[in-house]
Amino acid sequence: MSGLFVDKTIEIDAPAPRVWHVLTGRKQTTQWAKEFARGGPEFHPESDWNLGSPVLWKREDGEVVVDGNVMAREPNRLLRFTVFDTSSPRHPIGQDDGITYELAERDGKTYLHLRHGDFAALENGETYRNQSEQIWDRVLPLVKEMAEA
Repeated sequence: MSGLFVDKTIEIDAPAPRVWHVLTGRKQTTQWAKEFARGGPEFHPESDWNLGSPVLWKREDGEVVVDGNVMAREPNRLLRFTVFDTSSPRHPIGQDDGITYELAERDGKTYLHLRHGDFAALENGETYRNQSEQIWDRVLPLVKEMAEA
């Protein structure tokens, strides 16, 4: 079965370390993660982003709504982490499941490639994939704006 992924790339006029900081810095993630909570309680990811470390998406009251672990990490180049809604049963994951950021720097610009999924393992996976794509369509321009500032 082929997977259901959000797969997007954005060009950012900033070096890879600056983009990495926007993707992983506590203050920065709090800003762009608001797009995931439109119309509901805000939450943001917290992690030290080291290999194997937990990634906890928390509400302001500290409640964890999504959790996972860092599965791959090459600073300023690659970050992959799993994401599980804490209110749903966990499903088996494949090697490429979760959220993956790949950064490639060329000519002073960074190309951020995002891959999020596999939604095929979920009931109503196509709906969740489409909703996630709409969110990333709002988040990626914010990441670009923050990195270029």
